[in-house]
Parts: sequence; C-alpha cells; structure tokens
Amino acid sequence: MPDPLPVSAVEGRELARLIRESFAAIEPKADELAQYFYGALFVVAPDCRDLFPVTMAAQRSRLLRAIVYVVQMVDRPDELATFLAQLGRDHRKFGVVARHYDAVGVALIAALKRFLKEKWTPEVASAWTAAYGLIAKTMREAAQAEAGPATWAATVLEHRRLTRDVALVKVRTEGLLPYRAGAYVSVEVPQRPRFWRYLSPANAPRGDGLLTFHVRAVPGGWVSGSIVSHTKPGDVWRLGPPMGVLTVRPATTNRLLMIGGGTGITPLLAILDDLSRWKRNPPVHLFFGGRRPEDLYALHDLRRMAATCRWLTVTPVTEEGALAGGDRGTLAHAVTQRGSWENHDVLVSGSPSMIQATIAKLLASGIDLERISYDPFTLD
Repeated sequence: MPDPLPVSAVEGRELARLIRESFAAIEPKADELAQYFYGALFVVAPDCRDLFPVTMAAQRSRLLRAIVYVVQMVDRPDELATFLAQLGRDHRKFGVVARHYDAVGVALIAALKRFLKEKWTPEVASAWTAAYGLIAKTMREAAQAEAGPATWAATVLEHRRLTRDVALVKVRTEGLLPYRAGAYVSVEVPQRPRFWRYLSPANAPRGDGLLTFHVRAVPGGWVSGSIVSHTKPGDVWRLGPPMGVLTVRPATTNRLLMIGGGTGITPLLAILDDLSRWKRNPPVHLFFGGRRPEDLYALHDLRRMAATCRWLTVTPVTEEGALAGGDRGTLAHAVTQRGSWENHDVLVSGSPSMIQATIAKLLASGIDLERISYDPFTLD
C-alpha cells in the first residue's frame, strides 16, 4: 500500500471541509465545469488532445466521478492514496509525463475559480491547490515506481450473446495480468481506438491468462455497443493495469454482503469463483438485481453455485415482474428490507446511480461507511 497523503489530522479535516463545501456549491454545474476543464487543458497543453477520443462525453463523466470520489475520500487518506496510486499506474498507458500533471492542475484550478466565482476565497484556493499537489504527487510517484508493462495485449477467443444486449467475451492475455478477483481494468478495442472503457473480469485469476468479460450495450455507449455487436475472435484488445477495491482477503472471517446490479455482477462473480477454491469460506449473501427477470442473465449459474456451496445465499431482485424466491423493488430497498447487516462487510457493484442509491440506504440503516466497498468506474 502506498504511503497516506502527507497532511496532519487537523490540516486534513480543514482541507476536507473546504473542498467538500466548495465542491457542493458547484456540483449542480459539474458537467459545465468538466467541459471548461478540458477546453482549458487543451489550450494549456495542446498535445494532450491526442490522448483522448474525438467524442468526450464519456471522458467528462469519468472525470466528474473521479472528482466526486476524491471529495468523498479526502479525509480517508489511506484509501484515497491507494486509489490514486492505481490511477497513476493506469495512466501510464497514455504516455502521461510530468508536464501533463502540471497542465491538468492549471486547468482544474482555472475551472474551479471560474465556477466558484466569489466563493473562490484564498482559503479555498489554497485547499484545492494543496490537494491537487498531493494527488499529482501520489499518481506520479506510483507510475514512476511501476516496473511492469503499461498495457497487455489480449486476443479474443470467443464472443457470444447472453441476452439481446449482453455479450460474453473471452480473451487470452500475452503474459499474465496480475489482478485480484473483483478488480477492473481499462480496455481498448480495435473498433474504437482511444476509447477506453473499464470492465471487470468475471473469473478469478488463472494460470493460462484467460479472462471472461460480460458487457452490456449501454445506450449511447460507443465502446460497449461495439463490443456487443462487432467483436469477433481474433480481435486484439489492449488492457490496462488492474484497479479497484472490491477484493476479499483469504484471511477474512467477516460475513459478506454482496450487491450487484446488471453486469455489475461480474466482479462479484470473480470473487465467488475465487471463494469457491478456498477450504473455508465466510458466509456470503448476494443480492442480484435488474429491472426485469430477463436482465438477471447470470442467475441460473449463481443458483447452481449456491446449491453446492452452503456458504452462499442468492436473492434475485426485480423492479418489474416476479421471480420465484426473489424480491420486488430496487436493490437498495430489497437489501435494507431483508434485515440488519451491521456485522457484514459490504461490496456494491453496478451503475453509478445504483451504487449511490444503495450506499445511501445502507448508511441510513446504520451500516458504517468503513465497511462498504465500491468502485467509482464501473460503467460508461
């Protein structure tokens, strides 16, 4: 684990307060801020434009999620440092160098100043400047310390539809990708160069380099639609280094609550695949949700696993239509209605809106935030 961000407890609390309060003031205009930020970045460092795709909508959304995540974690330095170090290693695939970090800092401060207006006080400016300095330092040092490859080539071996809009893609990497079950990686496909999308393998690491991905064609999703409709065996993908916090350590004895929506189930499937190889397992209760019964494409396999793994309980959840043994409603509602989960470690995976709603319900029900794990980049 990287060293925590080097601020004292008092400084950290004040920095967190100033950043959260100032970001809350501009969050309603966050999309405009992201557009201004990228415009400023490409003026300050024109060569950065070649690092990004022509269409920037997904990239702006990803930036906003990163900022929100940093704001949420700013007073949890150990976890934030881990995330930033992963992000720094991932950005090696772009050929990012020190001057790019400087340009990003200039553009970010310019955007914040423009949208905060009179609320851009010397104290707020100092807080954001200090925070970005620590962010850039952590990312840059992690990237410089990484000796492994920036990307891995992966050849598509199989592509088949699981549903009308979900495809299974199996690839084999050249060299083993060093990931833990539950991680996600950035993916570039030949049909959409420079468009990187984050995907989670649905299987635990194997010695043969095989990875299985489940991809849903998201409305307006250039990459996901291309993967579902146009990927074919023989295509060569590029994969970035592993990221994420959805992992379960073999030594854990804590009960686990897993909550997966749609193809957000994939990192949880990888963790279950890993758990099935252990001699002893903690009890696991998995909620798998979707709008309609047909959206629960992995339910048959999950129920088959639960039939042979006494430590696993699976509860399907649908918003429309009923399933035998399932619950009706949103995942957030179903989980909190089923009982108390105070003594469980919680892993949440799905769309950003599903994650936000579910975590809000869990916190309201008394679950400690320290026990909840989720990743900010799971759907584009």
